[in-house]
Amino acid sequence: MSVNVVREIQTALKTGKVVLGFNRTRRALVNGKAKMVIVARNAPSDIREEIEYYSKISGTPVYVFNGTSRDLGATCNKPFFVAAMAIIDPGESMILELAKAKGGK
Repeated sequence: MSVNVVREIQTALKTGKVVLGFNRTRRALVNGKAKMVIVARNAPSDIREEIEYYSKISGTPVYVFNGTSRDLGATCNKPFFVAAMAIIDPGESMILELAKAKGGK
């Protein structure tokens, strides 16, 4: 079964708990609350490296979104760029299936 990334992100936003932005994503990773992290393909390397570092420590999968931070912001229906986001509770979405399908890298 293939997972439509954009649809599942939008479903997670509507029915679950998601935090947007690097600082909130990092905090969710450090506190062990993130079940999965999504990073925009063009996220700055320092942001990406720090998220990957905390993800390894916490054992949280990272999915690289195949789009820019502008695309990820648009997917989240936000008028701003989103370089990173953390899924705290997937709600009714199948977003965590992406992690099982090897994180989109």
